[in-house]
Amino acid sequence: MRVAVIGGSVIDEPTYEAASEVGRRLGERGHAVVCGGTTGVMEAVCRGAREASPDAKTIGVLPGGDRTAANEWVTTPIVTGMGNARNALVVMNGDAVIAIDGETGTLSELGHALDLGLPVAGLDTHAIALDGFEAVSTPAAAVEHVEREAADRR
Repeated sequence: MRVAVIGGSVIDEPTYEAASEVGRRLGERGHAVVCGGTTGVMEAVCRGAREASPDAKTIGVLPGGDRTAANEWVTTPIVTGMGNARNALVVMNGDAVIAIDGETGTLSELGHALDLGLPVAGLDTHAIALDGFEAVSTPAAAVEHVEREAADRR
């Protein structure tokens, strides 16, 4: 399964650790990570996945036109030249979404994910009271939620 992980590009150490743990769990379970490909949550989740499994696939959907702008843990950089408009592409390429932290860009991605009917787990992110969104308190709960919900939708 492909899991889109969205979140802040500037984060504190506890958030980095949580995102890295989400990535580690996804990598260990054989899931591909889709993200915005740059810093913060995106870097941490890719790093966690690749450190857990050197064969883990990490896909970075970049805002600009330079593939080398991806963080070092992205295995497949995709350039868009679209800026934040690429947010829709990030979530469209996941079977489920995990949101960690984040600001307005993450909020737009949450809206796209919910519009698409994707299961979404939120870890220390925006509080949303809409069907399809589940607030969780741990990286393990985030991964378990999207696995369960995505499997139920197949």
